[in-house]
Amino acid sequence: MLAKINNFEVDLSKPIDISISLSNTDENPIAWYIEKPVIEPVVFGDWIGKVSEGKSSTNFNNIFFNPHGHGTHTECLGHITNDFYSINQSLKQFFFMAELISVQLESQKDDLVITKNQIENALKGSSPEAIIIRTLPNNSDKVSKKYSHTNPPYLSEEAAIFICESGIQHLLIDLPSVDKEHDEGKLLAHKAFWNVKNVIQLNDDARINSTITEMIFVNNEVKDGSYLLNLQIASFENDASPSKPILFEIKK
Repeated sequence: MLAKINNFEVDLSKPIDISISLSNTDENPIAWYIEKPVIEPVVFGDWIGKVSEGKSSTNFNNIFFNPHGHGTHTECLGHITNDFYSINQSLKQFFFMAELISVQLESQKDDLVITKNQIENALKGSSPEAIIIRTLPNNSDKVSKKYSHTNPPYLSEEAAIFICESGIQHLLIDLPSVDKEHDEGKLLAHKAFWNVKNVIQLNDDARINSTITEMIFVNNEVKDGSYLLNLQIASFENDASPSKPILFEIKK
């Protein structure tokens, strides 16, 4: 099914899913020192909410998970502010022109970092509504990786400032965080991207409607370039929600 957007066409029948699904298996990715998600039937006495147990006509599960640590999620600046901000209130539009770039991680002392120069060179002067960063090497183990205590790669503060100043509203990345795992709570990239100068008293020019989506996975078969992004969240009144970013190829 073709849809026309501005002067472009996209085939809505060919979505490219860049999210990681959530499961209660050992294959689920994990970050931030928590255990895997729990998905289990509700139990009331002898009644079990599971059809295969023979005591229920429906499957009726409780799910316990953490959006930041258990898979693809989208967060708003409420993730780092004293006052409450909800992703469900911050993200009100869901289609964006996006640029997918691949970046070879740069070694800096004991860290692997994404730098401003890498982002700037990859964008080649463009300033899309959303940027999708695929880090290289891009191995399939990202969909099940256990990130805790591994010092994962991260985005430099200068790169985050550049993305912010370029007017890019939405940042998607295949890492558990844009910031260093152990950074003494500085959160330099988060603050730079959202232009948050004071987490206690939010500045007037903070980017309330901008989002960061972490723990995506983009297959190597998907080429760098321009896409239509559909960024969907669940309607949680929380700083973050599990999300399902979908790309569509643009036919010029």
